[in-house]
Amino acid sequence: MDKFSDQKRAVQYLYPPIDPFDQRMLDVGQGHRIYVEQCGNPDGVPVVVLHGGPGGGCSPAMRRYFDPEVYRVILFDQRGCGRSRPHASVTHNTTWHLVDDIELIRRELEVDDWIVFGGSWGATLALIYAQAHPDHVRQLVLRGVFLMTQRELDWFYGGGAGKFWPEVWAKFTGLIPEDERDDLIEAYRRRLFSGDMTIETRYARAWSAWENALASIYSSGSTGESPGEYARAFARLENHYFANAGFLEFDGQILAHVGRIAHIPGVIVQGRYDMICPPDSAWALSEAWDSCELRMVRNAGHALSEPGISAELVRTMDRIAGR
Repeated sequence: MDKFSDQKRAVQYLYPPIDPFDQRMLDVGQGHRIYVEQCGNPDGVPVVVLHGGPGGGCSPAMRRYFDPEVYRVILFDQRGCGRSRPHASVTHNTTWHLVDDIELIRRELEVDDWIVFGGSWGATLALIYAQAHPDHVRQLVLRGVFLMTQRELDWFYGGGAGKFWPEVWAKFTGLIPEDERDDLIEAYRRRLFSGDMTIETRYARAWSAWENALASIYSSGSTGESPGEYARAFARLENHYFANAGFLEFDGQILAHVGRIAHIPGVIVQGRYDMICPPDSAWALSEAWDSCELRMVRNAGHALSEPGISAELVRTMDRIAGR
């Protein structure tokens, strides 16, 4: 889960815009090619940025959370989204494919170990990757923690968040017949994978609008219509992952395996009023992970671009650079 609304509000905290010094398409197998870029200092501290969604793609703004004199910033679009191809494809697209892709990027770029920086679904993926490859992670920096549990999905797609945004929830559920509303992820899945591009795009925009409306604490609940191509990739991929419980072995796996990263220092930046990924998941993770610091940002929601979130993330990366 992740969106990027209200970016102008946070711009004062970010480093100036920067262009990549390297851009490439990497063949990761199974018919997938993913977009990878590097910016900043080619000899700097490597940091890999994991975007949200699943299906959100990386954006130029993500380059700006890091001092370009210090960091070698590596961004990529996960399978099926952004500039990666095939677009909106869920074939051979699971969490474990993405973990393997991250490792392939690390080897391709000749990185021994790196800082892993991710928000929302990117935080989920960062934790799973670190638990699978702890020797290659020197630090974790997470924002808007999502532990990929059924409880969290029930909150967002089962009516919990809808109690705070009833008028937006009514729009999201209103497209689905009443007899299918007991499982909205499945109901939307049938339409997002109907094979009819018009239907898929219509429901993709509705799926994206529900999340986008709740991303920022400054939201009025109304959102512009997402471009059809973006919305279709975002909604299909996110729905595919959520319908399959993140392809984890069991519910609660990330928290159960936190011992695997006990030695890795981490920082969690969490919005106090995050409607998409409520703070109790970040709290539970910080309580189980002794080498982790939790920084709760008041007057902030979920979006990367919340002013308080952006400011804290930049401060965090500057502190790490100073060390």
